Amino acid sequence: TQFQNVGNVMPCPWGWKQCGESGAPVSDLFPHTREFVDEMAIIRSMTSESSEHTSANYFLHTGFTRQGRPGMGSWVTYGLGSESENLPGFVVLDGGLIPPGGMDIFNSGFLPAAYQATLFRSGEHAMADLERREPTEALQLKKMDLLRNLNQESQERFGEDDQIEAAIANYELAFKMQSAVPELTDLSGETDATRKLYGLDEDITSTFGRQCLLARKLVEKGVRFVECLAPKVEGVKDRWDQHNNLEKEHALNAQATDKPIAGLLADLKSRGLLEETLVIWGGEFGRTPMAQGANGRDHNPYGFTMWMAGGGVKGGTVYGATDDYGYFVVDKKVEIYDLHATMLHLLGMDHKRLTYLFSGRNMRLTDVHGRVVEDILA
Repeated sequence: TQFQNVGNVMPCPWGWKQCGESGAPVSDLFPHTREFVDEMAIIRSMTSESSEHTSANYFLHTGFTRQGRPGMGSWVTYGLGSESENLPGFVVLDGGLIPPGGMDIFNSGFLPAAYQATLFRSGEHAMADLERREPTEALQLKKMDLLRNLNQESQERFGEDDQIEAAIANYELAFKMQSAVPELTDLSGETDATRKLYGLDEDITSTFGRQCLLARKLVEKGVRFVECLAPKVEGVKDRWDQHNNLEKEHALNAQATDKPIAGLLADLKSRGLLEETLVIWGGEFGRTPMAQGANGRDHNPYGFTMWMAGGGVKGGTVYGATDDYGYFVVDKKVEIYDLHATMLHLLGMDHKRLTYLFSGRNMRLTDVHGRVVEDILA
């Protein structure tokens, strides 16, 4: 990447407005979300080690640019467990597009398989093969008892195995999910006010609005870690990756996500959940200030923005800065390891002590790196 740039700085097509009591500047692309700027810590000095989608997405999620490591959702559920008996501890809400790196970025790696993510698809049928195949519940229970006995016998004969233990837990959880998931994902009973808040009845916001509403409902049910993937938006070639046609497609992406994000923050706050729920918004890297071709931007891992809200964050904070062009970080650099360390701290864990013994070494999400960004803590 960055080899096709024509060298001309591309001006921002949108205006900016100072918002809230903090006066933090936010783009006109996000008129709804910027109403909550005083709840946010905006980090303007993020960096990544990769400018290629797949490796950067691995790095964002696992702290490594290659496969085989547990993602942050797996580490969090490993460290904290789940408060829900009927739902997985780690859920990924699909928006209709597989992310770069595929589902492997949500794998549990060397952690026990029970900590990998469960994917909920967009649309009314969140999970495949959720319906009972047996004619009666009694017959299904008998089959589950048989499987449980076979698994336990295998463990007694051959020793304990994480995969078998995870399989037993998965069968038991799947049985509970047969009733819990349809009830959770049925939005027909939501009030008109809730539907309007999330934009459920508007074509462009319906997909991400559903994801955000389900995220709130999952959090209420005790699910520990929820990730909402960028939605598929009509008229947009590939998510936020606008190498061309940036003005039109960024505007469509923002329109599809702005109202649902604001709806989620408002809903969490009104229910008293925002103070105990950490919301993080961002991607694997940013975009270059110079044009690629005539009307797009290339990948930029050298300086970009993410924000956090709720969960012990000091709202109304703007941390760090890039140069005047928005290209390189010039003040208070924050690496992905620092993001992970800060996230774990806000969730009540020490990133240096959250370890798992593998191949003779205590492994960490932050490896041998990372610092907590103290200035954004409440």
